[in-house]
Amino acid sequence: MSGKFPITVIGAQRLRDELQRLKTVERPSVIAAIAEARSHGDLSENAEYDAAKERQGFIEGRIKEVEGKLGNAQIIDPASLDADGRVVFGATVELEDMDNSTNVTYQIVGDDEADIKSGKISLNSPVARALIGKFAGDVVEVQTPGGRREYEISDVRYL
Repeated sequence: MSGKFPITVIGAQRLRDELQRLKTVERPSVIAAIAEARSHGDLSENAEYDAAKERQGFIEGRIKEVEGKLGNAQIIDPASLDADGRVVFGATVELEDMDNSTNVTYQIVGDDEADIKSGKISLNSPVARALIGKFAGDVVEVQTPGGRREYEISDVRYL
């Protein structure tokens, strides 16, 4: 990874919680499973041993990945932003779809935090890229997988 990548305070806490769980629950559990499988003798045809070793490799890899992400994270608290109403990373943006007059609300977050079902879109998504730097009242055009959409920004909040 090169450079820092943005992440919200909540996203960073989720990574810390995952790292804690991996180190204090998952790692000891897989070590115990390996010891148990070893006690059964011949390792060459021991499926439990192979599965436990594979799981251990996954856990250790994920620990390194999460530690790397936390080490390269630029943690941003949306509530402390002073962007004068401009759409920036971490902002919660209320939009009106100009085509069908429906309202949607998105928070712009890092790639790891994005979850469309909970209204969190990646900073790198087409919608977020179109919104960055804009203000309430602005209309943006976005090329989405479903075609071109127009949104009016109704509100920009820093929660």
